[in-house]
Amino acid sequence: MPTLNWIGKEKVINHHQDVPYKILEPQYTFANGKESEDATSQNKIIHGDNLEALKSLLPEYEGRIKCIYIDPPYNTGNEGWVYNDNVNDPKLKKWLGQVVGKESEDLSRHDKWLCMMYPRLKLLHKLLADDGAIFISIDDNEQGFLRIICDEIFGGSNFLANVIWEKVYSPRMDSKGFSASHDFIISYQKSPLFKVRKLKIEQSDKQFKNYDEEKKKYYRSRSLKKEGSNSLRTDRPNLYYSLKDPDGNDIFPLKPNGVESCWRWSMETYNKNVELGNVEWIKKNGKWQVYVKQWKEKDPKRPPNTLWISKEVGHNHSAKDEIKGFQLKSTFDTPKPSTLIERIISISANKNDIILDSFAGSGTTAHAVLNLNKEDGGNRKFILIEMEDYANTITAERVKRVIKGYGEGSKTIEGTGGDFTYYELGKPLFLDNGFLNEEVELDKILEYVWYSETRASFKKPKEEYLLGSKNDTAYYFQYQKDSLTTLDETFLRSIKTKASQYIIYADNCLLDQSIMDKYNIVFKKIPRDISRF
Repeated sequence: MPTLNWIGKEKVINHHQDVPYKILEPQYTFANGKESEDATSQNKIIHGDNLEALKSLLPEYEGRIKCIYIDPPYNTGNEGWVYNDNVNDPKLKKWLGQVVGKESEDLSRHDKWLCMMYPRLKLLHKLLADDGAIFISIDDNEQGFLRIICDEIFGGSNFLANVIWEKVYSPRMDSKGFSASHDFIISYQKSPLFKVRKLKIEQSDKQFKNYDEEKKKYYRSRSLKKEGSNSLRTDRPNLYYSLKDPDGNDIFPLKPNGVESCWRWSMETYNKNVELGNVEWIKKNGKWQVYVKQWKEKDPKRPPNTLWISKEVGHNHSAKDEIKGFQLKSTFDTPKPSTLIERIISISANKNDIILDSFAGSGTTAHAVLNLNKEDGGNRKFILIEMEDYANTITAERVKRVIKGYGEGSKTIEGTGGDFTYYELGKPLFLDNGFLNEEVELDKILEYVWYSETRASFKKPKEEYLLGSKNDTAYYFQYQKDSLTTLDETFLRSIKTKASQYIIYADNCLLDQSIMDKYNIVFKKIPRDISRF
């Protein structure tokens, strides 16, 4: 498999492991049309650097996200956007200087973009469920490079499709060369466990005007004779044969000009469908013609194709109009329409799945999730991450208006209902000297340690100091904020959980090795032996 090298790659390829783990601090929950601090929602909007925020999601969400959609900077060189799209943002330049070092001064525009994207994609891969998929909007500036690093991170065999989205419905007349009418949506699965869901097909009664009294169903007729090149007769000889019409005459598949063609079905398939009542003969202009009955389905579906046209999924203009309807002070030049994201979610997630967008922008992904939930009664959850200062005033505000309803007069849009909790990226779990940050609440520390040991979600047991049990191993974290703790025989006698092995954290250990061997105890010193993931 080809790999891509660039200046700084060796510094960022494992950088996701060095990203500090920070606590998500809830600011408010929006529910029932108002903000409160009483509860939290399963829907999240997080303000903060998305690299750190993705790291903070791992204890609760690793391997649980069914659908990831991201719309990262396209790296066009345009500095006039809400976010700086040539990756020269001061925050990014500072980060590159810290991570890549002096080499960062020599980075090209593409080098910077790849350095920015690689560790984020690594964390997104961790969060993605085994039966999940990621969808990434991009244009020609970085599409080729993105494919190669995604092959490296997700595996080339897990590439799904490179969808072409018609982002404008008419060419720009002022274009100096080609008028760019499309973007790409590159998609990868986590593993072959992912299954693409089919799309619903609208079927009107006008299309199916015939009615079968016996089957009590509508149908339309389609000629059994296949249109197209007569070379099909030689390429598929099993599709060329004679049929007996109702008068007993032999009928061959002939075009109007008399040239031989072929049937849509083999003789075997034809006979089966005759038995099923799916074939009918109709006399037209004194000649018998054979037709296939295509039944109107109760829930017809089709596989998604790789060309998404604007009239089906929306375009940049419809997305701008959509944002205007919220009456927000936003200057997004190329937003995505919610109908586009709805298409992505529809083919990749079920009604109770989690959808993540770590480049949230104006909050379109949450809008799409809420629309779908209202439409089919689903309970999909969304997680949005936005690093810019407009995370609350635009991203979260738009989602509030989607939930409550928005617009005026004839343009009023009914609210979808729903809720979310707004978070700020908070304190780091570890201080620069390696010690635990005592300002972090105990439950967050326990959640981190349990996850670092088991890669499982944390539910606090009732027994003091017990983190939980997994694979016949009991985990204890003997920690006091204001005093040192010691693993000794007194602590052993307080243990209530039976297990084949014990992993016990404390500040010190006074047990003899013989006792530790007898009870299969592994001592881990706080904070030295707490894993950094």
